[in-house]
Amino acid sequence: MAFQRRRYNYYNRLRRLLPLICAVSGALLILFALLSILSPPPDDSDRRISKHIHYGANDEKKNIPVVFTVPRGGGKLDRDIWRSWNAEFFHGCCNASTKFPNAKAITRNDRYLAIATSGGLNQQRTGIVDAVVAARILNATLVIPKLDQKSYWKDASDFSNIFDVDWFMSFLSKDVKIIEKLPQKGGQTWSPRRMRVPRKCNEKCYINRVLPVLQKRHAVELNRFDYRLSNKLRDDLQKLRCRVNYHALKFTDPILEMGNELVRRMRKKSKHFIALHLRFEPDMLAFSGCYYGGGEKEKKELGTIRRRWKTLHVNNPEKQRRQGRCPLTPEEVGLMLRALGYGSDIHIYVASGEVYGGEKSLAPLKALFPHFYSKDTIATKMELKPFSSYSSRMAALDFLVCDESDVFVTNNNGNMARILAGRRRYFGHKPTIRPNAKKLYKLFMSKENTTWEEFASRVRTFQRGFMGEPKEVRAGRGEFHENPAACICEDTDAKAKAGKMDSRKLGKKNKKDDEQNEDEDAESSETDYEEDQTDLQDRGLYNGTRLDYDDALSVSEEPELEEMLSD
Repeated sequence: MAFQRRRYNYYNRLRRLLPLICAVSGALLILFALLSILSPPPDDSDRRISKHIHYGANDEKKNIPVVFTVPRGGGKLDRDIWRSWNAEFFHGCCNASTKFPNAKAITRNDRYLAIATSGGLNQQRTGIVDAVVAARILNATLVIPKLDQKSYWKDASDFSNIFDVDWFMSFLSKDVKIIEKLPQKGGQTWSPRRMRVPRKCNEKCYINRVLPVLQKRHAVELNRFDYRLSNKLRDDLQKLRCRVNYHALKFTDPILEMGNELVRRMRKKSKHFIALHLRFEPDMLAFSGCYYGGGEKEKKELGTIRRRWKTLHVNNPEKQRRQGRCPLTPEEVGLMLRALGYGSDIHIYVASGEVYGGEKSLAPLKALFPHFYSKDTIATKMELKPFSSYSSRMAALDFLVCDESDVFVTNNNGNMARILAGRRRYFGHKPTIRPNAKKLYKLFMSKENTTWEEFASRVRTFQRGFMGEPKEVRAGRGEFHENPAACICEDTDAKAKAGKMDSRKLGKKNKKDDEQNEDEDAESSETDYEEDQTDLQDRGLYNGTRLDYDDALSVSEEPELEEMLSD
């Protein structure tokens, strides 16, 4: 009986509280409804929930929920995006000193040096430049170099098809005696002694290794001749390097005329233009061991190509990117350029081979820069016909346009990128943008979690020291063809007249710049060390359909595959 009374009292109290509970719940619902109506739309931080990136955003589309909104314009910067600071205070200088004897006084009549180059156009160019210096060191007559006609590119062009032979010989006549072919010996063609020298062989190395053979046999041919001369030589030999590279090596008239016409057509479209050397071919990506997020399909495709190198060890893709050894994707190049101040109205000339992923890979870059051109789009097939069957001549056309561009950009640090970087330093420090891949890697990986303003600011910070400015790299650091410091002089009179100009405008670097350059120098030194320690001819033959080397070659005679793919 008592239990029933207690249960009755409990239900009685509950009935009295029920209207109060309903009233409070209703009031809360009304309050939430009012808050949802009166609250503002989500801000940029809320938009970061999405994984979509919107290119070319403008004010009309600001309410699109995107994580990472890339503006159409380049924004307002404190610098001129078309020129380097301080360029007017520096100029190329490579004249021989009075202490550098004339070739006639030192050349021995019983010494002939021939070379056979290796790789593509730019790799062969380094070999030609260094061959002249090697002949000078040996007091020998240089035979016009042979170009590589068998490997990767299978280009049948010889020296005279690409370079002006008469100009080459006459310009260097005071430095080195040059002949077109070996003289006959006893009425028969002279057969030189064939040999190789180590990579980065210095002056003493040539005297110790090659000179004894040359004195005995009188004619020597150095095979696979690329990067066979040290970066560090005395200044008079470095200046000779520059005379060869920047003055004596001139393309033939047909190549110059077509290249200049391509430049003229780009200038007709816009006052300024960027040239982008885009290396993103399947073979190159496979060899690099890098991975770009294409899932199992990408891993399978690139893995199949990698197996063509029988002895190529498997790299850790994540480690490769962390160390800055992977070329930027087309999208990453586009984002870097936009962050550096180049808007969607900029015209871009793209020099590239087959891009892995085709139009799908290029789409983000084209969305950022719709004024997108190549030699195939601004010239007709008929105009390109004399060159199209020869990869080196086609590469020469791209070289000319890249060299004449207002800004040169690369997504890699291969042969063409390095040679053009040095050439553009020598001829006025025209802006040359090389990505600081080691620093940019983390930024690209986390871009969905930041605002565009933060992203762009960090890109500009990371790229200090990688923009082609004077004194970015300390003298003697890096590849000489990329940093010809011995051939660049400072105009102290002009600098003095500038008076109390801001120290930054005079090329002085802050602590951050020094730290970044130390990173670059360390990486360059590490690369040189690896090349010296593991000469790539020991990696085995490439038996793929595109790189079909002669099976008769021994492993020790294999071309430097890594250098060839980096051309």
